[in-house]
Amino acid sequence: MPTVRIPAPLRAFAGGQKQVKVAGQNVREAMADLIRQYPSLEPHLYAGDGNLRPFVNVFVGENNVRDLQGVETSLDANSNLLLLPSIAGGAGSRDLKVIHGTRAPLRSPCHRPE
Repeated sequence: MPTVRIPAPLRAFAGGQKQVKVAGQNVREAMADLIRQYPSLEPHLYAGDGNLRPFVNVFVGENNVRDLQGVETSLDANSNLLLLPSIAGGAGSRDLKVIHGTRAPLRSPCHRPE
């Protein structure tokens, strides 16, 4: 059975699992089985139209399925899938200062966030 690796930010929605065995001959079927096992993952992976959210990347081995046959990419029993959602956020430009030509987080003891 193929295995899906669950990234840390999504593990709370997958019973804390790091990996989940799924059934499926292609990515679409494997992802459907993952959602069948852990329905609370669905809103984090799929948009209202039933397609994967644009910021969710699925890799089979080292290849992004978007560069292969998308969710129709074939799987075998030893396939390893990795879910890799894009994570946004971090320091805004006003929270950075220039140090030796690079931008680094401002860590001044006088700095107070607004």
